[in-house]
Amino acid sequence: MSAPARPTAADDIVILGVGSTPFGRHPDRTASDLARQAVTEALADGQVSRDEIGAVFYANVSQKALDGQHMIPGQVSLRPLGLTHAPLVNVENACAGGATALWLAVSHVRAGLSDAALAVGVDKLVCADPARGLAVFDGAMDVQHREETLAALRNLSGATVTDDDSAGRSVFMDIYASLARAHMQKFATTREQLAFVAAKNHTHSVHNPRAHYRKALTPEEILAAREVAWPLTVPMCSPVSDGAAAVVVMRAEAAGTRAGYDRAVRVLATALVSGSDRTAEQPEEHIGRRAALAAYEQAGITPADIDVAEVHDATAFGEIQQVENLGFCAIGDGGRWSLSGAGALGGTLPVNPSGGLVSRGHPVSATGLAQIYELVGQLRGEAGARQVAGARVAAAENGGGLYGIEEAVAAVTLLGAIR
Repeated sequence: MSAPARPTAADDIVILGVGSTPFGRHPDRTASDLARQAVTEALADGQVSRDEIGAVFYANVSQKALDGQHMIPGQVSLRPLGLTHAPLVNVENACAGGATALWLAVSHVRAGLSDAALAVGVDKLVCADPARGLAVFDGAMDVQHREETLAALRNLSGATVTDDDSAGRSVFMDIYASLARAHMQKFATTREQLAFVAAKNHTHSVHNPRAHYRKALTPEEILAAREVAWPLTVPMCSPVSDGAAAVVVMRAEAAGTRAGYDRAVRVLATALVSGSDRTAEQPEEHIGRRAALAAYEQAGITPADIDVAEVHDATAFGEIQQVENLGFCAIGDGGRWSLSGAGALGGTLPVNPSGGLVSRGHPVSATGLAQIYELVGQLRGEAGARQVAGARVAAAENGGGLYGIEEAVAAVTLLGAIR
């Protein structure tokens, strides 16, 4: 193996350590317990001591909503680890909370405020009363204009968008169903394409020991499963999960002298975008596409340079939309591109080798950092049976909330191998 390239001004921030709990149902564990496990693992992975961390950014929604632990959830969770010297900022940004924590950590180090920072994301959404867990998602849209928002989504395609908590699902599944139907009507996307994406990700997750689900499913089984909101069936939708992930970022000049630098991963770009007033006739202005274009410009690369990606497939339709936004195919061609096998392991550009949200799981604030956990493993060549051969450049897309007809916030992070 050749010696790793030493840092230059162009790659001034690196990820040195990553950690993640298994995602799934953890009835006997607290959010604080899960967070501490992920942080301890990330510090050990990067061979970084807690005293070296200059700031902590802690993303979470469930401790406030379900535990009543408002205002200081991060301090409560991480003080027992001895992280008393570093300022800690609590972050809440819907399902993009983890990516936002990373954006803040990178910005902090890049600004020269300290050599190292820690991004943490954790949520524990599985609880004795499932309706309480699902109700957390209600606050990820404009509660003052809820009915107008849902009516606008109904008008996109005539899809049912319910406000009935007894439906046993998050309102976001109905929102995704509406968006999927609109895409099907405009671009001839099919249920078979949605099923293929879901089957691909369930197959990928078989090789991920930290995934919520690890059972391969065929497209036929997915189409025959219980319907959530047409055209979506249960295996096309992300489960409610518990879990935590953490990432240590460091100034490359400081990291370059360390013994573990050969496993570091370069941060090529971090873009965070919040909203637009686009219409349904302007898909090229989608918030996810704007975030992707901003990240590519930062990094000085194009979609053709990406070898592997993790995207926010809260439903299988989410992946179809985001491969378009990331420029892997033309807008409207995401279903056909996916059905070709291009996004599967062994394809031209594997997407969600972790299993994605539909199978790895979706503990909301942990999701964006779990994507980074997976991609760091890929770029290190440590992903085992789900390893993408020759992966050198990776993209993560993490979206959150709803404002109008799209996510309220979108983040795209680009990473590059050092060795």
